[in-house]
Amino acid sequence: MSTDHSKKGPTEIRLPLHDDVKYEERDVRTSIILKFLVGLAITLVVSYFVSLGIYNGLVHYWGSTYAAPPPSHAGEGLTMPPEPRLQGMPGHMNDPQEDWRDMVKADKEANNKLGWVEGKSGVAQIPVSDAMDLIVEKGLPALPVLPDEKK
Repeated sequence: MSTDHSKKGPTEIRLPLHDDVKYEERDVRTSIILKFLVGLAITLVVSYFVSLGIYNGLVHYWGSTYAAPPPSHAGEGLTMPPEPRLQGMPGHMNDPQEDWRDMVKADKEANNKLGWVEGKSGVAQIPVSDAMDLIVEKGLPALPVLPDEKK
């Protein structure tokens, strides 16, 4: 083929004359593509109606078996967790620091109390500081020596 463009007038169309040059001898068949698209559309419509039927069946099933939950206890006020309740947690009305101060005060009073536990048997209670002073002055009572066990 010539690439000379200087010729005026109608050009002649010629087929390539080389063996290594190939071309499509027929056009693309659109009937196969159209059949595929029609099949795809039909499949989509059928799957839509199958899904819609399943959905309606499940809605009917859930509607017939649904049981309403029990009424809420929100309007009843504060509900307490079961015992034992930890200090400082919701439902525990006492202040932990105040409880600690009360316990320390009660322990100090018990350690400094003077009185009779059993007056008839002569058992008395004295303050801990006085008891420690007596032990320092008199010492601990000696324990009786137990005989060795025979082996």
